[in-house]
Amino acid sequence: MTKIDHKVTHVAVAIVQKKNGEFLLASRPVGKPWAGWWEFPGGKVEVGESPAQALSRELQEEIGITPTDVEPWLEKQFDYPETHDSPAKIVYLHFFFVKQWQGDLVPKEGQALSWQLPNHVKVKPLLPANVSIVEALSRQ
Repeated sequence: MTKIDHKVTHVAVAIVQKKNGEFLLASRPVGKPWAGWWEFPGGKVEVGESPAQALSRELQEEIGITPTDVEPWLEKQFDYPETHDSPAKIVYLHFFFVKQWQGDLVPKEGQALSWQLPNHVKVKPLLPANVSIVEALSRQ
């Protein structure tokens, strides 16, 4: 289990991936910082939760699925700059591949969902922390 440093915001991030290599991106809903930007599904790790537990909870809350095949991939720290709708923030991202799940994908927060191929992402703009992740996926 990863030890959580509460001085930064820890985020569990899912690369929900089909067998053909397509992965799921979601738009940030209206009312949240970076609204309209595209990201991988996931969310904050709560106190007392492991990143894997947070991933499962967040996927159920955001898109209605329960991951059944989860593989840790990489971890990355990213310093988000201050913007008009959010303060500067340091996030520590815990990325997981989710290749199997139960349930139907349902955007529960009013967000748009889109399947994309790593070397041909059509939705824009991507959250800054996710740009290098999409590039890494295209090299796999």
